[in-house]
Amino acid sequence: MTDQLKSPVSRLFDEMGIKYEWIEIPLDPDKKPVRSLEEVLAAIGRDPEQIVRSLLFRAGSGDFVLLAVAGGGRADWAVLRKQLSERRLAMAEPEEVLQATGFPIGAVPPIALPDSIQILVDEGVFNYARVVIGSGILGYALDINAGDLHRVMSSAAVGKFVKAA
Repeated sequence: MTDQLKSPVSRLFDEMGIKYEWIEIPLDPDKKPVRSLEEVLAAIGRDPEQIVRSLLFRAGSGDFVLLAVAGGGRADWAVLRKQLSERRLAMAEPEEVLQATGFPIGAVPPIALPDSIQILVDEGVFNYARVVIGSGILGYALDINAGDLHRVMSSAAVGKFVKAA
């Protein structure tokens, strides 16, 4: 079935000749995950820290900024505000996520986003050989080579945007 799936993310990878693998995240009838992506990855012998989370923020200016972080990385708010030259920064509201990105919560990728969204990437994302990102389709994620993701995200600002563990 996954060979028939297409999203803006998979189409971008196809256009660039990047290989990827679909990972299914079972959903219940209410479209809620039955198991977390972490559980799904653990069941197939993968490190949950390889998950790249897409965190959407609304700046005081009203602009949206997406931060891609690996695993359980927690955003360093002071560093983000300084990077963005913003005094105010807040997590986007759930209804804003779909409106701003075009993707539902739980499937937001760090790529294939509207040009109006500034993208930042924590350097920890590239500490793994392979990473798992949102596919743009609820119930599915994409496994790709981290070097390929880095190539696709070449215009994004990369830095240390998470707090030290």
